[in-house]
Amino acid sequence: MIGRGHTAGDLLEAYEWEILEEGKGHLRVRAHVPDRVKNPRGQLFGGFTPTYVDLIALFTFRTTQERPKGWLATLNLRLDYFEPITGSFEMDSRVVNQRGRNVWVETSFLDPDGTMLAFALVTLRETEDPLPRS
Repeated sequence: MIGRGHTAGDLLEAYEWEILEEGKGHLRVRAHVPDRVKNPRGQLFGGFTPTYVDLIALFTFRTTQERPKGWLATLNLRLDYFEPITGSFEMDSRVVNQRGRNVWVETSFLDPDGTMLAFALVTLRETEDPLPRS
């Protein structure tokens, strides 16, 4: 889903993620937990979960646009944990609202049986690209 060379993407091995479903305002992706982000019990270390959420939310919002218009800043990220995240899992992510430059995206983490492992709601804001282009 994300080519090699993206700092957060490389950390989570997003270059191996598989897009299962894609539509306007919706992404469903199969991902996994790389060894480098596991806690001593072999589970996803909770502090890395928001990185998954942030990445999938950004790409979910991009499905609503033919051509990205600017930069997205994360204003808020709420995350609830229900079960440990291990091995392979799916992220089902949807744009639930857009008002002006603000966008709300929800993401569910699901095990292979469909059990919800975690749930997140992210608020993004479209901004001007902070980096000058040459």
